[in-house]
Amino acid sequence: MAGIYIHIPFCKTRCIYCDFYSTTRSELKQRYINALCQELLSRKDYLKGEPIETIYFGGGTPSQLAEEDFRQVFETIQEVYGMDTAKEITLEANPDDLTEEYVNMLHTLPFNRISMGIQTFDDSTLKLLNRRHNAKQAIEAVKRCRRTGFQNISIDLIYGLPSETDERWQRDLNQAVSLDIEHISAYHLTYEKGTRIYEMLQAHHIREVDEDSSVRFFSTLIDTFSAAGYEHYEISNFCKPGMYSRHNTSYWKGIPYLGCGPSAHSFDTMTREWNVSSLEEYITSIETGNRSYEIEELHLNTRYNEYIMTSLRTVWGVSTEHIKQNFGVKLWQYFQKMTTPHLHNGRLVIQNDHFCLTRKGVFVSDDIMSDLMFIEE
Repeated sequence: MAGIYIHIPFCKTRCIYCDFYSTTRSELKQRYINALCQELLSRKDYLKGEPIETIYFGGGTPSQLAEEDFRQVFETIQEVYGMDTAKEITLEANPDDLTEEYVNMLHTLPFNRISMGIQTFDDSTLKLLNRRHNAKQAIEAVKRCRRTGFQNISIDLIYGLPSETDERWQRDLNQAVSLDIEHISAYHLTYEKGTRIYEMLQAHHIREVDEDSSVRFFSTLIDTFSAAGYEHYEISNFCKPGMYSRHNTSYWKGIPYLGCGPSAHSFDTMTREWNVSSLEEYITSIETGNRSYEIEELHLNTRYNEYIMTSLRTVWGVSTEHIKQNFGVKLWQYFQKMTTPHLHNGRLVIQNDHFCLTRKGVFVSDDIMSDLMFIEE
């Protein structure tokens, strides 16, 4: 099985924390959709005929597209790859785009999952982040999607935001639980260079939350969603039983995927490649039949390190059999040696021949992953 990722780079406005490639140049939209479909067609052999299990429209803001744009892309995917085996087809959307008319339109398309970037239910913080919606609009958008018939809804939350308090974070979590949705992703704010929020931090207009608060927020996150019946299936992701994100899980499990659009990444298990991060250059390169991209050959040690980094994040953990079969005796022995102290101190546990993080280990997962990675001297 394989996945397809479609990058839609258009945004009405840019959020101050976002470092994903996006643009406000909506006048290029039709040329872009044409180029995107041409890339899908020209790269038909990349997935080697693997059946498509997931399709994911990410961004940017995919909910800036109109019905005819979506239909053009879906018709191309159906013609080139087929969609009969696609179990999960996701649209990332901004709450304020999800009007009654727009949601009804989406329901006529193959989408069966909506992922909504809410981030917080605190209006003053949403304004600071330059989000286009308020808390009421976010709540109504979720309810509207449910009424229309969407049975798989996900929302994104961010914690560790400027002036975050335990009380405000708990209110966000309680509101999320009350929406009774299938999936929740919750990420700690990171200050990426080149973003407006990083500039504000450097200018001392805002302050970063301290480490103790970050740990406390994460603990509250786990406790609240666990008590509400959600499975903590990946470090930053929670779902109702069985409702994990199939597409994102394919990344963590090393399943091949094709990424189309500017800055989109692709992976075929042995190489990784990514398109140029420029809308204009991307369109021109596709139109002239000379796609602009870079490629990286994934050597044995790199593949091992990526497997550790992605698999250990999940509830399924690291498979001993996978390491033995795919990375050889040397790396298997190294893995055994480096996991031993973490097993002894209760940060790792072995379950059905898989090494998994314990709750204690989740809080120091970056350190554990760093220890297990192989760096050639």
